[in-house]
Amino acid sequence: MAVSIHKRFIVHPYKFNMWIAIVSMVMIFAAFTSAYVVKKGDTKTWADIQLPQIFTLSTIVIVISSLLMHAAYVSFKKGALEWYRGFMTLTFLAGAAFLSMQIQGWYTLVAQGVYLTDNVAGSFIYVISGAHFLHVAGGVIALLVFSIRSFTRYQASNIEAMKDTTINVEVMATYWHFVDILWVYLFFFFMLNR
Repeated sequence: MAVSIHKRFIVHPYKFNMWIAIVSMVMIFAAFTSAYVVKKGDTKTWADIQLPQIFTLSTIVIVISSLLMHAAYVSFKKGALEWYRGFMTLTFLAGAAFLSMQIQGWYTLVAQGVYLTDNVAGSFIYVISGAHFLHVAGGVIALLVFSIRSFTRYQASNIEAMKDTTINVEVMATYWHFVDILWVYLFFFFMLNR
């Protein structure tokens, strides 16, 4: 008896692993934000924190980086090598700028007298934004690798070979869009739950 396999139901292992990682990260940040809401109910130890203005700017930068990542992915699929290189490099730079702004935001919090151990609300902001920072930093390192490879691995003469690695760029784009959307969620969560 022959077994019929339908390709449309097969998920590439890279995509499968990425989605497992994303589900895990969603659970982690859901736990963080749930704990934040529960602890906020304890008004004895809670003091409202004013988010640094730089966090608003970093949110805009990370949204722009997501648009740049999408443009890089579309360019890659079309075989537009020069555009892909440019957009991937710009995505990396925007990601690095986001990380820099997050650090500046933490310095601003310290200047406001908000320390990791002094205030429960401040502790949550540092821990949640710090956990997100680590996930973005991993993505920025990957973006650097993709940017370097765009100049060293792919040449105009082997555009067809690029199509064999589309899955890598797709997984990178998925991860980057996820951490971008996650920050937008966290930013508005902090704004609405001060």
